[in-house]
Amino acid sequence: MIVSRIFLAAVGITYLYLACWCSLMPAQTSQLVGFDLKPGSGQSEFFVIYGGLELALAVIFLLPLIRSKHIENSLRVCLIVHACIVLFRSVSFYLYTDIQPMTRKLAFYEWLMFLGAAALVWSESRYQRDSKSR
Repeated sequence: MIVSRIFLAAVGITYLYLACWCSLMPAQTSQLVGFDLKPGSGQSEFFVIYGGLELALAVIFLLPLIRSKHIENSLRVCLIVHACIVLFRSVSFYLYTDIQPMTRKLAFYEWLMFLGAAALVWSESRYQRDSKSR
């Protein structure tokens, strides 16, 4: 359980950092991932999705630091979110060319978060099954 809390804290801190970076420096971050921010709606969309949504994910993943009863749910959300991200990222690498180095770096970390969450969800569920059978 402690490993799960540490993992979720690391993922949560990563998303908190990304939320701040995207919100405070949208021109720089959008350029690194190949976005063209159009004034008004484009800026608003980037701010909301890359700032607000990443902040929401940070809260979900950091919540078990305050309330340990949320570990299982936070791990499952982490697995679902990163499974979807990895799926779509993998398809995008097949569909599109000229992928920027920053995008490849993000993909690497997305895979790490996915695999880590998968391993911990499996481990936690196995631990719970073993505990109930005793």
